Amino acid sequence: MKYIEFDNTRPLDIIFLGRITIDFNPAYSDEVKEEFKPLKNVHYFEKFVGGSPANLACGVTKHGLKAGFIGKVSDDQFGDYVTEYFREKGIDTTCVSRCTGGQKLGLTFTEMLSPKESEILMYRNAAADLQLSMEDISEAYIGLAKTILISGTALSESPSREAAIKAVLLAKKVGTNVIFDIDYRPYNWKNEDEISMYYSMVAKEADIIMGSREEFDLTERLIRPGMIDEESAAYWHSHNAKIVVIKHGMKGSTAYTIDGQKFSIKPFPVTARKGFGGGDGYGSAFIYGLYAGWDIIDCLEFGSAEASMMVRANNCSDALPTTEEVRAFIAEEKAQYGEMIARV
Repeated sequence: MKYIEFDNTRPLDIIFLGRITIDFNPAYSDEVKEEFKPLKNVHYFEKFVGGSPANLACGVTKHGLKAGFIGKVSDDQFGDYVTEYFREKGIDTTCVSRCTGGQKLGLTFTEMLSPKESEILMYRNAAADLQLSMEDISEAYIGLAKTILISGTALSESPSREAAIKAVLLAKKVGTNVIFDIDYRPYNWKNEDEISMYYSMVAKEADIIMGSREEFDLTERLIRPGMIDEESAAYWHSHNAKIVVIKHGMKGSTAYTIDGQKFSIKPFPVTARKGFGGGDGYGSAFIYGLYAGWDIIDCLEFGSAEASMMVRANNCSDALPTTEEVRAFIAEEKAQYGEMIARV
C-alpha cells in the first residue's frame, strides 16, 4: 500500500526547515588521529556543516532527491561556508537568508570517549537559525515542493517557532506533505509544557512523524502521558499521520501505518566511532525509500543500514553515503551475518 502521494509536477522533492550549524569533531584522518579522549584533551578538530535538518538535506541529495532549505545563517564567513557547501551539494538556497543583527551560527564541539560514549558541547546564544521569522516563509516556495520537513528544534524559541508553524499551515493550504522530525535538543527550551504544546501543534498536522520514544513522551505530555508505542501511533493516526516512526536506539525502530500495520527493524552491527549522527542517516534513507515507492519494511532496512554507516564515520554531512554505497553495505552485512540480520 502506498501511504503518501507525491505531486510529481513540483520541481522540489523536499524542503527542510530548521537549523544549520557547524560541527567541530576531533580530527581522525591519515594525517591526524585524535583517539577517544575527553574534549579538554583534544587539540585538533575538523570542521563540518551540521544540524539535523541540514544533514538530512545533504543526505537525501546524495540519494538523488532535489532538496531546498528554509533557514537563517550568520552574515560572516561561516555563513558563506554553509551556503556555499549547500550549493555545491545541489541544495536550493533561495530561502536561506542572512541575519542582520549580528547573530551567529551555532557551534557544536563533539566529545568521543568510546564507541558508545559521545557528548556534545553547544554554543547557541543568539543562534542564527532561531532568527527565522514569518517574513522568511514563502507560500510560493512551499508550493514548489512535494514535501516539507519541520525540525522540532525550530519550535524552541521565537521568532523561529511562529515561522515554522506558518510554514506548516501554508503547506496544508497548498497541498504539500508535512514531515515532523521531532529532533528534541534540550538547549533553548524553557520547560516541558512549552515543548509539548508546540510539538503537538505540529504533530497534529503532520503526514509523517519521526522520533524516539522519549521524544514522543515529550510531545504527548500535555495530551495523554504514559502512552505505549501502539497507543501513540493510534493517537496520531486519528489526526493526520499516515506513518508514525518510533525509534528505540540500539533496540531498533518500528513504523506504524494508518492501515493498522507495523514494521520493525534492528540496527546493522558495526564498530562505532561515535554515538550520534545515525538518526540523520536513518531519516535520509527512509525518506528516499518512500519517494522510490518501496514497501515500508524496505524503507526501514535502508534507513537502519545508513544509520549504522553513519555511527562508524567521524562526521555527519560529509560522510553521508550514496544509494549505491548503502546497497553495498547491506549486501556485505547480509553476506556476513545472514539475510535477516536487521529484520525483526
